Amino acid sequence: MIVDKIKKREASVKNKPSNIDIPIGKWVKCDKCKEIIYKEELRKNQSICPNCGNYFRMHINKRLKLIIDEHTYKKFDLNIETSNPLNMEDYTKKLKSIREKTGLEEAVACGTGKINGEEVVICIMDSGFLMGSMGVVVGEKITYAIEQAIEKKLPFIIFTVSGGARMQEGIISLMQMAKTTAALTKLDEAGLLYITVLTDPTYGGVTASFASLGDIILAEPGAMIGFAGQRVIEQTIGESLPEGFQTAEFLLEHGFIDKIVERKDLKETIYKLIQFHKRDKEDS
Repeated sequence: MIVDKIKKREASVKNKPSNIDIPIGKWVKCDKCKEIIYKEELRKNQSICPNCGNYFRMHINKRLKLIIDEHTYKKFDLNIETSNPLNMEDYTKKLKSIREKTGLEEAVACGTGKINGEEVVICIMDSGFLMGSMGVVVGEKITYAIEQAIEKKLPFIIFTVSGGARMQEGIISLMQMAKTTAALTKLDEAGLLYITVLTDPTYGGVTASFASLGDIILAEPGAMIGFAGQRVIEQTIGESLPEGFQTAEFLLEHGFIDKIVERKDLKETIYKLIQFHKRDKEDS
């Protein structure tokens, strides 16, 4: 019958091997609009979806290139090994695997650099390293960077992205909240500028400590910011929460952050804030 012949023809076409060569690892899917994007196009657009404007997370090196003047970044060389206080069997192996995959030593990189010629101390967190979680090494690196800012009398800038304290290091990771906060108190007493830039996502102990203590708190568009997730909060308080209550836009409206800045404008905005602070100190 004619129907059988059509079915056979469709099967043969379907099983025919394709001659189209699609390179592996060259494409990425946008979580927001679900469009497939060529990675090179995404890179040229500062890791922002060209279709819907969704912000992708940035690797530390890309962030440094975007914010810090070329050839001016000098990393703080701290010889600190990540400990395993709970003796978790897979923790050490997991750290080794992530380091090989990301090329990062830890979830934060700290050092000095220049922003349009203005020298600063800068820390940048990376979600690719255990979701930017804050363990002992992260806390120590940030504290050391703050101390260097005080010693050198420089503005302190930090880009945050984190799921919170690192559960693999137990209560010792929670102690980093107090340590970084104490260091920031000394920075404030020294009259030095502290700017935080909250990127997606910034949660947990990081939000509850140094991320929320900036003299000026900036955020990228659409960044999710909070302490715990919506479901956990609703279960705890027994009430429904407003839609999007943890977005940067909602927090700006309710006075928790000072300004939402597009990625392309971040460097210039931070530079202007540094200039304003310098003039204010000179006038006082």
